[in-house]
Amino acid sequence: MPTKKKPQVTAAAVRRGELLNTAAEVFAEHGYNATTVRRIADHAGMLAGSLYYHFDSKESMLEEILRTFLDELWGGYDTVLAAELGPRETLEALVTESFREIDRHRAAVAIYQKESRQLVVQDRFAFLAESQRRFERAWLSTLERGVAEHVFRSDLDVRLTYRFVRDTVWVAASWYRPGGQHSPEEIARQYLSMVLDGIAVRATQHEEHSEKSEHSG
Repeated sequence: MPTKKKPQVTAAAVRRGELLNTAAEVFAEHGYNATTVRRIADHAGMLAGSLYYHFDSKESMLEEILRTFLDELWGGYDTVLAAELGPRETLEALVTESFREIDRHRAAVAIYQKESRQLVVQDRFAFLAESQRRFERAWLSTLERGVAEHVFRSDLDVRLTYRFVRDTVWVAASWYRPGGQHSPEEIARQYLSMVLDGIAVRATQHEEHSEKSEHSG
């Protein structure tokens, strides 16, 4: 059987990736409006005119940065959702996948957090709004399923919980640094141990519900 050849990564593609990484850091640090092509070029150690050889504008750079991040994020999320796990296990997997994406695309996550509201009004960044709607549906449906299946507390405000989980997970992009003391999986475990103790049904409540179900049967 002939072996499938791996696609070759060209020097131009490698350089393009390096420039996008540099641009992402500059956008995250200085903000979209304050970032110019010249500033990105300065950080990349090249002339602004040379940067135009790879990209036609700072908008196209930012679009590629955000699309790459979101495509990877949804690749992971879709795998989790397709696995049809229980609601608690789904929530755990989504949180873990989120921290992995912060590890891979910390600067892009920071940009997404800070700039989405102003970017989404531009046609070329309309995909951000659709991603946000998908994101909300995935998390809300998981929380609602957890309440319905008596895995999460019956008095849980799922929308408030969703906002809390969303914001506290993604804000990690402001302090997380790849290669630090804790892996993204370890951070996710620590985070989940704090959150789930607050929203999971306590043992006595679970037992009371089980007894009611038996009597009603």
